[in-house]
Amino acid sequence: SSSSSSSSSSSVATRSASSARPRIMASSVPSEIPAIATELVDYLNASWTSFHATSESSRMLAAAGFERLSEKESWDLKPGGKYFFTRNMSSIVAFAVGEKYAPGNGFNIIGAHTDSPCPKLKPVSAIKKGGFLSVGVQTYGGGLWHTWFDRDLSVGGKVLLRRASAKGRLSHELVRVDRPIIRIPTLAIHLDRNVNTEGFKPNTETQFAPVLATAIRGELEQETAVAKDAAADGDDDAKLKKKKKKKKKPAHHPLLLAVLAEELNCDPDEIVDFELEVCDTQPSVIGGAAREFIYSGRLDNLASSFCALKALLHAGGGDGDLENETGVRMIALFDNEEVGSDSTAGAGGTMVADAVNRTARALCGGADAAEGLVERTLRRSFLVSADMAHALHPNYMDKHESNHSPKMHAGVVVKHNANQRYATTATTATLFRECAAKEGIPTQDFVVRNDMGCGSTIGPILSTNLGVRTVDVGVPQLSMHSVREMCGTEDIDVCFRHFRAFFDHFAEIDANADDGD
Repeated sequence: SSSSSSSSSSSVATRSASSARPRIMASSVPSEIPAIATELVDYLNASWTSFHATSESSRMLAAAGFERLSEKESWDLKPGGKYFFTRNMSSIVAFAVGEKYAPGNGFNIIGAHTDSPCPKLKPVSAIKKGGFLSVGVQTYGGGLWHTWFDRDLSVGGKVLLRRASAKGRLSHELVRVDRPIIRIPTLAIHLDRNVNTEGFKPNTETQFAPVLATAIRGELEQETAVAKDAAADGDDDAKLKKKKKKKKKPAHHPLLLAVLAEELNCDPDEIVDFELEVCDTQPSVIGGAAREFIYSGRLDNLASSFCALKALLHAGGGDGDLENETGVRMIALFDNEEVGSDSTAGAGGTMVADAVNRTARALCGGADAAEGLVERTLRRSFLVSADMAHALHPNYMDKHESNHSPKMHAGVVVKHNANQRYATTATTATLFRECAAKEGIPTQDFVVRNDMGCGSTIGPILSTNLGVRTVDVGVPQLSMHSVREMCGTEDIDVCFRHFRAFFDHFAEIDANADDGD
């Protein structure tokens, strides 16, 4: 049992061996789960793929009064306006123009990404061997692939359709199959006696294909479907046999297409193509004995994306007010960070540059842009590159540098790297910390050990391409790139408040600092 949720601190009831009566043990962890953490869990459960994350973000922005723009149309923007646009249905930029905006004023930007490591279905995914129907997949990003074995899996993503009801017009629709339909089974220890001493080292080409069905059951389902269609068409046995001979080997198992068609309420023949990811069906949840953790896939980096989105919606006194804002508040949530960002929808593309360029010019009142308008705007701008950070692991403490070991519940992590794997400088770190200090929010620092490699983020890419001052930061987490990750509920609240403080206070703090150029 636990104490009432109205209590300011949690109590954990335990029973001693000699008594049936519970004794109460006080905990230093607050019993109330931050509302933002619960909202993040809902967001994660709605966002199985980068497509779904972009769709859910779009829904939230539209509900808050943001106007959807098209990159293919001209933009009519004005101070006090709130806007967003998407690209490839998998990345999104949203921005709010201050009512006191003047041409040349800076953009305060938080960047994150919507994608996570996962298996993705191959263009020809149908595999039949050993009496089973399996699904061929490609590994996307640097996942901890062993964690995907023995999980209850399904698929989700974007499907291209030509519905007869739409007269064959090509449409793009999202799909997710909530029930578990595939699984990657491990080999029994009886057939791999050395696995615990030599390690589990699966070959992702030959041993990583999820099982969809037994061949006999899958083909029986297909035979039944074909027979039903033939009966509906009035075909006799001869015609049916002729159709079977003419039919070429399908790129995907008909059973898989039938499952997708059921979800999409369409005919399997109306499915033209798709971009599908393998997804874990286990829901994201609040966990831990003291309810202080979030257990979920895709925390890297949907947690950062969500905090950025919520900060944009609630900056300016909590309701997104723009009355005293002199700049432009912006978030950019990219696809393809896990594979280097070099794509149309990635941070290596033109998405942010286009957004800043078009917005700055559109807000000039229709006149030709003054000399250097966009360049001046960018040099007055600031980017927070938000990507999850490595929390100190209690079982692997030697993997952290002793003076830079981020902990949960201790603030957003500022990331540093002398070799520019992160874009942080002393100046950008100071400005970001001072935004937090305005609200009494703590921060901490991370540097990778010299004898270990360092990952990277969208920070150096955007800083290089745009010439924008940048700081790399992140929420500390464990199990990064596992199918199931974990972070602290309080850290999500701290991150949201820090990002909101950045939008609220950066202009004032920047104005009180000398020009570092």
